[in-house]
Amino acid sequence: MFTDNFAKASLAQLPTVLELLPNLSKCLNGPNIWIKRDDCTGLALGGNKARQLEYYLGHAIAQGADTILTTGAIQSNHVRMSVAAARKLGLDVEVLLEHRVSGRKTEYYQSGNPFLIALMGAKIHYFEDGEDEDGADNKLFELADKLRKQGKKPYVIPLSENYTPYGSLGYVDCAAELLQQCKKLSFKADAIILPTGSASTHAGMLCGIRALGFDIPVLGVCIRRERKAQAQRVLNKAHQVAQMIGFKGIIDDKDIWVDDEMLAPGYGQLNQPALEAIDLLAQTEGILLDPTYTGKAMACLIDLVKTKKYTKDQNIVFLHTGGSPALFGYPEILDDDFFQH
Repeated sequence: MFTDNFAKASLAQLPTVLELLPNLSKCLNGPNIWIKRDDCTGLALGGNKARQLEYYLGHAIAQGADTILTTGAIQSNHVRMSVAAARKLGLDVEVLLEHRVSGRKTEYYQSGNPFLIALMGAKIHYFEDGEDEDGADNKLFELADKLRKQGKKPYVIPLSENYTPYGSLGYVDCAAELLQQCKKLSFKADAIILPTGSASTHAGMLCGIRALGFDIPVLGVCIRRERKAQAQRVLNKAHQVAQMIGFKGIIDDKDIWVDDEMLAPGYGQLNQPALEAIDLLAQTEGILLDPTYTGKAMACLIDLVKTKKYTKDQNIVFLHTGGSPALFGYPEILDDDFFQH
């Protein structure tokens, strides 16, 4: 496989299930909608980061690290799962929580992911500027320097796109896994839809699909930045990943497909379409989506179906990247007056 030359830790419960959503498909009266259950990867309630962390932690262990440092928003799934991965491998862990989302209720700062991060005993630092990726990374490296002076061997998992995207390799692997499952289930995916933020999952999936010779569109639904900026981020990271796996030049502008219709009012802020998507999946399929990532990605999928972008004979795959612990930080979801819902 394309990723065999990279160090890898065993963390995720794989393969994850690919299953049809019959009730949702019938409700929308459109194409067959399939779901790739990467919310079921393990590591403290699961999510897409498990695949990514296998490569980051593999690299860390190969370098003799004894402490993991990383950063993310208060309700970061990545941070929660990084802490779980470090604990599973017997490593110390320190995290930097960024204040990206303002005006939230108390539950946002105490329930869901921050509760689990604290429960697993991570040493927590805070960073006030949630829109400064370079600043957050620099703070991590400062913390790492202090740990080295104490005789520790820290490993930093950075946030910005200035570093080697080892985590994307997990979704190069996932692309192969997904295509094998489609073949076994006797259908061709006409599109793959997923949330796109750091772009690690998006870039890895896209590069894996193309490296294996398939032209399936991979649609990233913007959850943090507008379409133009996100498209550039995905392209940059995809170029890095393609080179890492020996397929330099395989990705160009035409491969980058992003949609920011569900982004407003911004990162971590719930909107009406996302709320409706969360409700619909919960009540038709018993599947939990989150307000920041999968709720907005599913809202985009639903909109594409309703506007007839796909026909009944097609098959659409939704990548469920996890995030359900964040639901506990949004108690207004059950408020009958929220969005006049």
